[in-house]
Amino acid sequence: MDEIADLADVSKQTVYAHFASKEALFAAMADGLTGAAAGAVQLGLGEWTGGASLAEHLTAYAVRQLQVPRTPRLMALRRLAIAEAERFPELGRALHDGGPARAIAGLAEAFSRWHREGLLDAPDAHVAATHFNWLIMAEPVNRAMLLGDAAVPGQNRALGNCAAVRIFLAAYGRGGSARGRGEPS
Repeated sequence: MDEIADLADVSKQTVYAHFASKEALFAAMADGLTGAAAGAVQLGLGEWTGGASLAEHLTAYAVRQLQVPRTPRLMALRRLAIAEAERFPELGRALHDGGPARAIAGLAEAFSRWHREGLLDAPDAHVAATHFNWLIMAEPVNRAMLLGDAAVPGQNRALGNCAAVRIFLAAYGRGGSARGRGEPS
């Protein structure tokens, strides 16, 4: 709290006047960081109109999804939330709700629409969104969490994103809707 007060150039009492506890401050910090990141990742997701292939659209989303949340500050916050999950469950909840849960909800909304339009075979859009999210995020996030930020592959990860999108569309795509318009190979 002293460090935060110093960085904000206010007294510690001012910090406590705005936040009832350390937990509330951490939760607000998580909310702010994940809110900005989620907005950048979700930008244009549900607005696909068929100009590019669905596979290309999902690959572009996957690239954003990996670039934005894996910033050192967000990864440090994720590590802190995991380490303190029992003592400060509010921090983990804020990080979860603003990060993976928000990403999955945004994907589910788009997938539900695309299912109704016959572009995906995803009657349970939330399950499909969860599968897609973790096809993209599981390996690089676990790698960063366990081996450090430097262990995460760089831009070559885009090739992995294409593979994850192909796997997803093999499970949820509808024949010509996903593949017929220039799916990346």
